[in-house]
Amino acid sequence: METLLELRNIVKRFGDVIANDHVNLEVRKGEIHGLLGENGAGKTTLMNVLYGIYQPDEGEIIFEGKKVRFKSPKDAISAGIGMVHQHFMLVPRMNVLQNLVLGYRTPSDPLVDVRWVEEKVRKLSRRYGIDIALYEVVMNLSVGEEQRVEILKALFRDVKLLILDEPTAVLTPKEVETLFSALKAMTKSGLTIIFITHKLKEALSVTDRITVLRKGKNVGTVETKKTNERELARMMIGREVVMDIQKPKIEFGSEILKVQDLWVKDDRGQDAVKGVSFSIRSGEIFGVAGVSGNGQKELEEAIAGLRKPFRGKIALDGKDITNLGVAGRKDIAYIPEDRIGVGLAPSLSVMENLFMKDFKNFKKGLTLDFKSMEEEARKLIEEFSVKTPSVHAPASTLSGGNIQRLILAREFSRNPKVIIASQPTRGLDVAGIDYVRRRLIESAEKGCAVLLISEDLDEIFQLSDRIAVMYEGEIRGIIPREKADYETVGYLMAGGMEVAA
Repeated sequence: METLLELRNIVKRFGDVIANDHVNLEVRKGEIHGLLGENGAGKTTLMNVLYGIYQPDEGEIIFEGKKVRFKSPKDAISAGIGMVHQHFMLVPRMNVLQNLVLGYRTPSDPLVDVRWVEEKVRKLSRRYGIDIALYEVVMNLSVGEEQRVEILKALFRDVKLLILDEPTAVLTPKEVETLFSALKAMTKSGLTIIFITHKLKEALSVTDRITVLRKGKNVGTVETKKTNERELARMMIGREVVMDIQKPKIEFGSEILKVQDLWVKDDRGQDAVKGVSFSIRSGEIFGVAGVSGNGQKELEEAIAGLRKPFRGKIALDGKDITNLGVAGRKDIAYIPEDRIGVGLAPSLSVMENLFMKDFKNFKKGLTLDFKSMEEEARKLIEEFSVKTPSVHAPASTLSGGNIQRLILAREFSRNPKVIIASQPTRGLDVAGIDYVRRRLIESAEKGCAVLLISEDLDEIFQLSDRIAVMYEGEIRGIIPREKADYETVGYLMAGGMEVAA
């Protein structure tokens, strides 16, 4: 196949940090080329260099056989390169058509030739199966629809190379399936796609070849049909990882957490959780699936004591805790989605973060027994494999994975009856994901009731005993894991009718 793009020895620095370290990449015309790597591996930075958002410190870009240097995304678009960012770049108060033509000259410029735009969009929609309402205001669209607008916006400009940055992060399974079908139709028409992801299964299901980045370096390019999850995981983190967790059969005990007809408002005063009811027994992992923004955040905060419900009841071991604050919920461990903003105090030391909920346990007269605190902190750091130069180092100096291990060490060591784990593996490498999931299973084996809130359906299916799906603040159905399938859960995530529990 003909080479469309070459990146040669690309280097991009941000101060002392080298985000891209002499990266080489070759992309062939008409292929879907996966760019795989953990968060922070340099994938998005590399594509931002290609797209003209950043300027390379070293190296060169060869596009269609010619050396190019894009000073801005406008230059890249003019050359035939489009990019759909993970965070969409649409104007919410404009309609779809206005967003499509923003900055684009139609044949009747400076006026907008509406009929010409409509006809061009119709052709693109027919060719790639991407349907969208041209006159709908963007702020009224679903996330999946917004993404289709972003893709259409690039196709509308007749791009030859389309870059998609983590395109499935906010999509339902059905929307992912639709997207993948559209991408394959695009390559059949001659378009070339670079697909950025950190999800192994996605890379294997939709790409032709995969390039893996690790710590800013290219560690290899492989043909998709000749590789597998285990090899890709090894390339991503540099060593072998056991990919499959065999969840043991756990005998459930008594009901530990009960939520009845819970209503919670969001920060804008709107109803975010609407009449949610469920219970979790000792030893059970109760998974909550759903696209982000459907009330999961408000639900977890209400149960953790950070947000007060305005109706309903939360009971722990039969005791009503609805109106108790965080201090009154010492038997509930909380692993929040926002690790830095909610999970810890970045300016405090590792040791202080470990015991911020339990300083009273180290009282020694009018002061604290710092020697005992240090000894206990070192034990927890070793047990939970937290990599830190010292127990006195600020928590802000830890990597994302080690911040998560620090939070796990604090919460799990308190011997909780309930664990709320929200997006517990987001942003972690393959080894970190495996570690966190095993810890959650171990906690369930010890008798904890686990509330797992995750947008990763593989994680939900792998760990959960029952699966609840949230949509627009409601639970659309609760399904035993053995009766659940991706199609049904995806249907509920998209707003499908409720399924009997």
